[in-house]
Amino acid sequence: MSVSTADKVFLCVSLSGFAGVFVFLGLALHLAYTKMDMMLDHLKNCPAVMIRAPFKNGGPAGRLFVLGAIMGLMTVPRLYLRDGGASAEDLKSFPADLKRKLIVLHWGGCVPLLVLFGMVAVVEFGLV
Repeated sequence: MSVSTADKVFLCVSLSGFAGVFVFLGLALHLAYTKMDMMLDHLKNCPAVMIRAPFKNGGPAGRLFVLGAIMGLMTVPRLYLRDGGASAEDLKSFPADLKRKLIVLHWGGCVPLLVLFGMVAVVEFGLV
């Protein structure tokens, strides 16, 4: 049985997307377990984060939930500032290198998911 070139490309792209999701989860868990207390100390006046802070004691899923809230706050701060979910002083005092890591991780985590959703769409439309 021979495999077509389209099937090989589909397999490689799908495996790359799947691997990207695991890399994202590994990096996110590393940040959640090593920097969570420092991030929460810098965001004490942000209700959007502090409401979710007790979930950090809920294991890996809880830490990822809190980290997701912090990544969302760092990625789109205007949305949170407008409705009072964030403090401008807390955002200014947050370490710039960690803020950059969180934003890159947020957008970098979207890429493998979009690749996998694209692969599902390709299969559903019968292109492969």
